[in-house]
Formats: sequence, structure tokens, C-alpha cells
Amino acid sequence: MDPLVQVLRQDRGRLLAALVARTGNFQRAEDALQDAAASALVHWDRAGVPTSPTGWLLRAALRKAIDSYRRDTSLARHRDAIALLAQEEAADPDPQAIPDDRLRLIFTCCHPALEEKTRVGLTLRSLCGLTTEQVAAVFLDAEPTMGQRLSRAKAKIATARIPFAIPGPEDLPDRLNSVLTTVYLIFTAGYAQGPQAGTDLCAEAIFLARLLVHLTPHQPEVEAALALLLLTHGRQAARTGPDGLTLPPSQQDRNLWNRAELDEGRSLLDTAIARRRTGPFQIKAAIAALHAEDTAPDWPQIAALYARLQDFEPTPVVALNHAVALAESGQPGPALAQVQALAGVLDGYQPFHAVRADLLVRVGKVEVARLDYLRAIGLAASAADRNFLLARLLALE
Repeated sequence: MDPLVQVLRQDRGRLLAALVARTGNFQRAEDALQDAAASALVHWDRAGVPTSPTGWLLRAALRKAIDSYRRDTSLARHRDAIALLAQEEAADPDPQAIPDDRLRLIFTCCHPALEEKTRVGLTLRSLCGLTTEQVAAVFLDAEPTMGQRLSRAKAKIATARIPFAIPGPEDLPDRLNSVLTTVYLIFTAGYAQGPQAGTDLCAEAIFLARLLVHLTPHQPEVEAALALLLLTHGRQAARTGPDGLTLPPSQQDRNLWNRAELDEGRSLLDTAIARRRTGPFQIKAAIAALHAEDTAPDWPQIAALYARLQDFEPTPVVALNHAVALAESGQPGPALAQVQALAGVLDGYQPFHAVRADLLVRVGKVEVARLDYLRAIGLAASAADRNFLLARLLALE
């Protein structure tokens, strides 16, 4: 791997966070880092890779930030900032001594004032180092469209004065949940779509979750979020059968499960639960752990957990999952009634039609179920899911 690419892959988030902390401006910091990387391409090729490439990049970026301030027409109001940056630039940055401001950067990227899609895109671009082209591919957007979205987000951070700071104790739980939800959205996008533009989004989400565990120790919801990702990812290799169809956990080849990830996930979940501060990610991780058991899932327990999750997240999707667990517990009638009540809000959601089709078959309404299977097939995000649903539809014949 090219040395510059390797350094940016490993330390881009840390460098960008350090620059935002020093300049107070997201866009200026990103421009400075980009200019420093362009300089590195020339200098490193001519003089070789420096002993401390991360420190070299930080110093170069600080110099670029100073230059950008000096080009500003309102130079006078930037004199203090220039002096501070010059002092930083004159030092010899030791990569081990660079303050780790990535947690502040994460909270900025995932601020509730930004749209959900923007939070995901900005986090992937800033913390994971994905290119704008790669981020666009995640959402099936054109690169210029995503570039404009990210530029607007940085401008909003500046104009709305979104603080580059860790929230206080009174705001931390809600803001942390926003961060964890963003990480989980990145993971589910990767889980549903597979690699986009050569990017493993599941791996990026796990990287971010591990970073959060490191930066916010003793937070049970953070530990549980990483547990949830590992308990889900640990079964990924068995999700698709030899015929290319999606397989539910009960039909998966357990020899293909990643036992190390599953064991780590269970251990993290145990640690989180022992802290006795229940939250939604602990409940989701507990459900994933029950699905990852070698024996048949305890569906009554899963149904009870989904009922508890609704206290934290009273959303239609949670209600749909609760209905699935009820049906698997031997209550297809009540489950179908619960699903029918969600028709108005989940009509464009593929799992809704797949679940309702299955429940209609269970209660003997096969002809009606065909329509839902066709709708679910049309909305399927992957070929494996589409083929699985098509097989279910053909089985009705």
C-alpha cells in the first residue's frame, strides 16, 4: 500500500480532529489536510517517507491553514489564530503526543441538527477516510451530488456554530445515542448491500464502534453497540446458502460462524449488562445473542425483549420485529393483526411485505400472500433476498 494512503487510512480522523480543534473550522481543516497530502505526494516521492509521517502531515497542514488565513481578505481578525497555529507549526509534532480529538469530531459529524444521511456521509468521509466517490456509492448518489451535500454540512456546522465539543453530562445520553445510531446505520447499509465501491461498510462500522469503546470507557450502550455489530457480523459468512438464497439463523451452517467475534460480542454484552444501566443497544445486542445460540432461538424471550425495546424506541420497525417474534412463538394471529396495523407507515419497507406474506400463509390466506411476496421481491435490496422471496412465492404453487 502507498505510504501516504496507509497513513491517511490509519490517522486521517485523528489528524482532521486535531486540525478542527486548532482552526475552529471544519472546512478549513479539511482543505489544509488535503493540501498537505498533495504536498506529501511531491516531497515524499523526492526525499523519501519521513520518520514521522503523521507528524509531518500535521505540521504541513498547520502551515497550509496559516496560508489560507493570510489569503483571507479579513486578515486582521485572524491574527490570533495565525499566531497560535504558527506556534504549533514551529514545534516538532510527535504522533504519540498529538491530542486525540476524534471523539469531539464524532459528536460534530453526528449532531442531531444534521440530517441522518448527512451524518452518515460526513462520518464516513471524516472518520473513516472514504473518498467522496465511495460515500456517494453507499447511497447510489452521483459524486457531485454527495460532494454538495457534504459541503453544505460543513457550512452548516460553521454558520449554526455547532460546537466541536463533547456534550455535557445532561446531554450525553441523547447525543451518544445519535452517534451509535449513525454507526449502526453504516453497519446495516454494509450488511444489506455488501461492499460498495470496494468499501466494507461493516468493517468501517466496527472500526468506529471500537474507537468509541476506546474513547468513552465504561459506557454500557457503547459496549453493547459493538457487541451488537460483532454478534451480527459473526454470522455473516453463513447468511447465504450454496444456492445463493438468504438463510435465517435457524437454517445457517454454524460451522461458518466466526466464533471469535461471537465470543467477543457476548463478553462485551455481559460487561454492559453488569453496569445496570439498561438501554436500547443492550436490548438489541441481547436479541442478537439469542439468535447466535447453537440451539434454537428462544422466541418467547426474544418477543419479550422486543416489547421492552418498544419502551425506548416506539417505532414501526420495532413493532414489526416484535410481531415476527410473536409469530415464531406460536401466535400468528395476533402477530398478523399487529402487522396489519403498520400497513400505512411501512408500505415502502420491504421486510414489512415479506413478514405479512409469511403470516398470511400461516393463517391460510395464500392468495393474498402472493401479492405481498411480489411487492417484497420488487423492493428487495439484494439478489440473495430477492431469490429467497422468489423461492417462497414459488413454493406456494
